[in-house]
Amino acid sequence: MMRAIVQNGYGGPEVLAVADVPEPAPGRGEVAVAVTAAGVHAGDVWIMRGEPLLIRAAFGVKRPKQPVIGRDIAGVVTAVGEGVAELAVGDRVFAESDRGGFAETVVVAARYVRRAPANLDDVHAAVIPVSATTALQALRLGRVGPGDRVLVIGASGGVGTYAVQLASALGAEVTGVASG
Repeated sequence: MMRAIVQNGYGGPEVLAVADVPEPAPGRGEVAVAVTAAGVHAGDVWIMRGEPLLIRAAFGVKRPKQPVIGRDIAGVVTAVGEGVAELAVGDRVFAESDRGGFAETVVVAARYVRRAPANLDDVHAAVIPVSATTALQALRLGRVGPGDRVLVIGASGGVGTYAVQLASALGAEVTGVASG
């Protein structure tokens, strides 16, 4: 058994509780990660609240099908499933899980796991999976490069913060806009 933050209904933070749940084991193509840090993003809040209502069609009508919440994590690989060659027990990693990240251990498909750089602590690595990759994908789709001008609306948010830094690193002239 392990400890996890579970959600047994939809609503505000009052629907969350710490509970003992079975510890998961990795299957083929998966790794188990001992979670050392977890990020919270807008998607976690939408799922917690069950709003917009369309979310309930995917995650459960009356309550989430998967009660352990959380998606963005950092930690250490504790077990490797069959068919995983690129990761090993003891690797420091960050990952995006389907759900289950707010627990002592989470199982994640290996394709969503990356080794954490040595110069990045776990707290900062835990917010990379959704925010940084979303910003990077947008900049790549926009083919942003040296000399381009980029306007980042929402520059103080999770994705916006990374978009400003990544666009600048790509050589673009960046203007950020954020609300009060």
